[in-house]
Amino acid sequence: MELNYEIKNTNQFDRVRNSSDKAVNEQIDQVTNNNIHYYSTRPAWEVKQRIIALEKEWDIERVLEVNASTLALTGLVLGLTLNKKWFALPAVVLPFLLQHGVQGWCPPLPILRRMGIRTRDEIDREKYSLLEHLKSRND
Repeated sequence: MELNYEIKNTNQFDRVRNSSDKAVNEQIDQVTNNNIHYYSTRPAWEVKQRIIALEKEWDIERVLEVNASTLALTGLVLGLTLNKKWFALPAVVLPFLLQHGVQGWCPPLPILRRMGIRTRDEIDREKYSLLEHLKSRND
């Protein structure tokens, strides 16, 4: 039995892009397209350096996870050492992280997206476009 899945819009599965403002997504896409165009005219060594940089680039999920855990841990430490009121910080931050995990949206998301923080798919689109360009040069 052959399974045939046709996906018309891969973004339908990207909760972050679906939760982000359309203009912000377009701006991020434009920056990505500009990067692809720019690096496609550069020497191979420079393209390879860009690919290495893309592999190290933090995606939105990682940024949110690290920031949330840092704030939560800070609130716990300050709550234990200074004042119990600091326990309110992890009590606020952790539900936002849970909300992001379930819905793909949380209050810091629009700010981070406006700062240009990309999803893993957006980073990979640039990376694989550049890899294809390098491959076509060698053929």
